[in-house]
Amino acid sequence: MELLAYAAFFLTIALTYAVICLGLNVQWGQTGLFNVGIAGFVGLGAYVSAALTTPDAAERIGGFDLHIALGWLAAMAAGAALALAVGLLTLRMRSDYLAITTFGIAVALQLVFQNTESLTGGAFGMAFIPRPFSGLQSEPFAFNVLNLALTALVVLVLYVLLEHLLRSPWGRALRAVREDEVAAQALGKNPVLLRIQAFALGGAIMALAGAVQAHFIGFIAPANYLPMMTFQVWAMLIVGGSGNNRGAILGAVLVWAIWALSGALISEIFPADQQARAASLQIVIIGVMLCAILLWRPQGILPEVRSVSRHLGHRNKDT
Repeated sequence: MELLAYAAFFLTIALTYAVICLGLNVQWGQTGLFNVGIAGFVGLGAYVSAALTTPDAAERIGGFDLHIALGWLAAMAAGAALALAVGLLTLRMRSDYLAITTFGIAVALQLVFQNTESLTGGAFGMAFIPRPFSGLQSEPFAFNVLNLALTALVVLVLYVLLEHLLRSPWGRALRAVREDEVAAQALGKNPVLLRIQAFALGGAIMALAGAVQAHFIGFIAPANYLPMMTFQVWAMLIVGGSGNNRGAILGAVLVWAIWALSGALISEIFPADQQARAASLQIVIIGVMLCAILLWRPQGILPEVRSVSRHLGHRNKDT
């Protein structure tokens, strides 16, 4: 039973990363927007939701004790607003500026999380974040399984909605802008507006993932939102298949499994005083796996499906 409880816990964390990957897939896989500030969006969602839903605390601002669902919605709004602000400032320029800006914002947000103790709890983090099905915490199996079902439902809803958007005229316009901006503009599309919309949607999804993860664990700290998280999510999307929502989910589960198993292996092999140094081997393992996947399947395990319209699919079969 304990093994099953841990498996449910592991899959829940993996699916929160799958949500982040779905957000990145909207930005990069569908639109070609290079976001290297993923950790900032995830952390913003986590802290906004935590501040709104935790009980009142004298030592910090916030603690409005709102319902978890309201915290998740507020996290999405905050992520979308941040992405919208970044998009308005940078998406009219070259993509290099977007990468630089998103990285800078992620670092700045991490410093804000760490130093504004009256708002975020500082380096000590925020505890007592309400957890779904908290009444079952004394029963780890039931608690983890129900949270797994809730997180899987979130992933499923996002997957269905994003697949519908992908096959809509809006989704096809995103791909047209990604492949040939000049041709898309000649057909009457507004590349800047489309990029801003996609970037805001991806930012909202990443922030939602941060909120879901925070409420499942019940505690957050600035150290959870370092640039390493950005590396992990990019590895997940590349391994799974950029441009494919199923690939994003598969890559998240696979890379998180390798990350968790390598961490457990390191803790078993190396003595306690060397484990901090040996933890860097996890990055090496992920890097080697990434190189192997790119050599074996350059477009990922589940490559992007080029025909996104059922009408185009039927036409291709007829010809």
